[in-house]
Amino acid sequence: MVTIQALRPRARFSLVWMGLLLILGGCGVMATPPVNAPAPTATGTLLPSPWPTVSAAPATENTPDWPAPSLGGIIPKPVSVTPGEGRFLLTPQTNIYLDPPTEETERIAQFLAERLRAATGYPIEVRAAEQEQTDGNLYLVLDASAVALGSEGYELTITPQRVVLQAARPAGLFYGVQTIRQLLPAAIESPTPQEGKKWEIASGKILDYPRFAWRGAMLDVARHFFTVDEVKRYIDYLAYYKMNRLHLHLSDDQGWRLEIRSWPRLATYGGSLEVGGTRGGYYTQEEYAEIVAYAASQFITVIPEIDMPGHVQAALASYPELNCNDTAPDLYTGTDVGFSSLCIDKDITYTFAGDVIRELAALTPGDYLHIGGDEAHATKEAAYKYFIRQVQAIVAVNGKKVIGWEEIAQAPLLSDTLVQHWNPGEGHVREAVRQGAQVIMSPADKAYLDMKYDAATRLGLDWAGYIPVQAGYSWEPTALVSGVGEENIAGIEAPLWSETVTNLDDIEYLAFPRLPGYAEIGWSPAEGRDWSEYRRRLATHAPRWSLMGIDFYRSPDVPWP
Repeated sequence: MVTIQALRPRARFSLVWMGLLLILGGCGVMATPPVNAPAPTATGTLLPSPWPTVSAAPATENTPDWPAPSLGGIIPKPVSVTPGEGRFLLTPQTNIYLDPPTEETERIAQFLAERLRAATGYPIEVRAAEQEQTDGNLYLVLDASAVALGSEGYELTITPQRVVLQAARPAGLFYGVQTIRQLLPAAIESPTPQEGKKWEIASGKILDYPRFAWRGAMLDVARHFFTVDEVKRYIDYLAYYKMNRLHLHLSDDQGWRLEIRSWPRLATYGGSLEVGGTRGGYYTQEEYAEIVAYAASQFITVIPEIDMPGHVQAALASYPELNCNDTAPDLYTGTDVGFSSLCIDKDITYTFAGDVIRELAALTPGDYLHIGGDEAHATKEAAYKYFIRQVQAIVAVNGKKVIGWEEIAQAPLLSDTLVQHWNPGEGHVREAVRQGAQVIMSPADKAYLDMKYDAATRLGLDWAGYIPVQAGYSWEPTALVSGVGEENIAGIEAPLWSETVTNLDDIEYLAFPRLPGYAEIGWSPAEGRDWSEYRRRLATHAPRWSLMGIDFYRSPDVPWP
């Protein structure tokens, strides 16, 4: 058991675009199957246990199974839905069959079985499929020849007799399992057995695969620290909506949140405080590895960010030699930006960057490390460009690729560098595209989860404007910047900065109900998205969130049940 290095108690516990454009037969929809989803990094790591560890509203006889079983409530919206006749009924005799039974298919099936058992009380077992499919059961079929589905797509066929989920890769099966969960009554998310419920799924056929390879969210654990369990809960929410990247902002002026053994004071001193002066915390390397493995078990890749050359006050305060005057400043607990900088002319700066990147690369199985690079106002332009060139080379030597905020496009970029667009307007994204870089779209005035819903919102900021639920949903990544089209976009990401966010309740309040909309922008075909239809679909998820213990904002934009 790893003990988290939290220095203050908490009230609650705790994909560059590489697909090929395909036209799927019979659908007439252009799709980009993404790169292969990551496999779990720890042998034998089980998928997460069901919701019982969450503080949740109990389901009762009055908990609405709303709406009646249908295929119309899925988020993200599938590529193709064809309704059928009748319904499939989950019974005490239902089991899950695997074809073929492998370590990964077994893990995915157990994930589903544990959730079904918790709410139904049924003794659902996972078994190897027999020669012929039998009635009353669920089948998970892994067929590598189903190449049209890509590495994350799936086909789900539901009849009154059985449910058959087919995919070419394990990630597709996992995403299909999330769809099965959403097709069952909301009470399926209950952590305890529900008596008298009819566990029905509407018949039909669903063909589904993602639009973008990169469908992510960012969590700022630097300004306020969040425990391992809190981060895991956020991972659960991303997986439920088929998101596949978690960007962890691990360092900033206010705190350094990851143990670096060659520079130990970064965490022990630089991580000791947070915004407001309250006690902070950090992740040991074992705890970070635990987060990475947990995310991988739900086909989510962790993207760690160490912000440089600005946003480094916590590092400067920890080691005087990183400062140009060899004098350590005080720790910083405010919310200003742009005032700190590494000393670009000192050799030790690159020793420091090399050590941090080396340790981080060894802990991170994903291809990318995020080097920050934003708001480096205290770094002169020529020095900034020099530093970005040097750090890209350090990352490459350690076998990884670079992601940086769009400012890094001011420097020459390596061919495989990803650039993250955040500035309202064009920013530096066109410079990145001119260099051949792929772009992650995270426009602050549309995708920042820390922006308030409106003037009355009790949490969040408003420097980029208010983002009500409709505004968060109703934007198109390819229409933001002239000259930046679908071929230039790796995907989207919704950042949540934590200046005003101190616990999991706060995270949930700002993320829900907006997060599912960002998931849909990343997954679903653009031509199928419509706010008037989506808001009704979104409303059907409220009972599920209540059972999951999610403290969501009841936006007046949505017709909640």
